[in-house]
Amino acid sequence: QVQLVESGGGLVQAGGSLRLSCAASGRTFSGYFMGWFRQAPGKEREFVAAIGWSGGTTYYADSVKGRFTISRDKAKNTVYLQMNSLKPEDTAVYYCATSRALSAILSSPPTVGSWGQGTQVTVSS
Repeated sequence: QVQLVESGGGLVQAGGSLRLSCAASGRTFSGYFMGWFRQAPGKEREFVAAIGWSGGTTYYADSVKGRFTISRDKAKNTVYLQMNSLKPEDTAVYYCATSRALSAILSSPPTVGSWGQGTQVTVSS
């Protein structure tokens, strides 16, 4: 059974940075995609960024391109989301998830099977 544990959220001022981590366990992730998502109060969960576990190809939502960077450490089975130039509209609970199908991660809403507990990111103006 896949387990995903997010960490690294917090309160930051606009223009600041945070790095989120997602520790994954329970299977071999070769051939899978790992994604970051977020959900603000009253809004649907939305795609933020994804990475191919094997090849490292990355994908980003337009709203975060140039500001966020997704990466993975295969040895630690961990995916990271480096968030720079944060804006108040980035405030949300951030989740990670995994899927063999990139389409499941990119769909709106995402149709992945398992979610972590999430980590709160709050950006003050």
